Amino acid sequence: MKYACLFILTTMMLKSETIFDFTLQSDLRDWAVVDDGVMGGRSAGCLHLSDEGHAVFHGDVSLENNGGFSSVRYRFEEKTVKGYDKFVIRLRGDGKRYQFRTKATLYDRHSYIAYFQTTGDWQTIEIPLSEMYPTFRGRELDMPNFPTKTMAEVAFLISNKKAESFSLEIDEIELR
Repeated sequence: MKYACLFILTTMMLKSETIFDFTLQSDLRDWAVVDDGVMGGRSAGCLHLSDEGHAVFHGDVSLENNGGFSSVRYRFEEKTVKGYDKFVIRLRGDGKRYQFRTKATLYDRHSYIAYFQTTGDWQTIEIPLSEMYPTFRGRELDMPNFPTKTMAEVAFLISNKKAESFSLEIDEIELR
């Protein structure tokens, strides 16, 4: 009985769900780049697969015409996230700061965000769902943090208030 309880506890602790695992065969059609051009800006990002099968989100952020951001998002059928408490993401950045974003439903206009700093090396970052706070067009909203019930989108965004080139390789995104 003691071992059965330990097994169940360990299994519960290891519970995970892959949101996206990039490989050479990955289909990127459900991923979309959204730049500040939607508001008149001139930033330009793109997404492709590397020869190793990692997603590469790269481009240039421009401050012209009140621009200043580039993002890539993945929308999917709404998932229940009850029982999970963090995102675990394996990536390699260029030493810059990025945002990881999620939406509870596709109908939400706001996103829940968390910042992370890249080092230039492969890293596994963990983002607690409870620390993701709501924003809309760069402004924090007076609402509770991520409600951890459902999720229908994940995204990466760069917006460091300066003109710069960027490159972010993404290997895997999962919930734990």
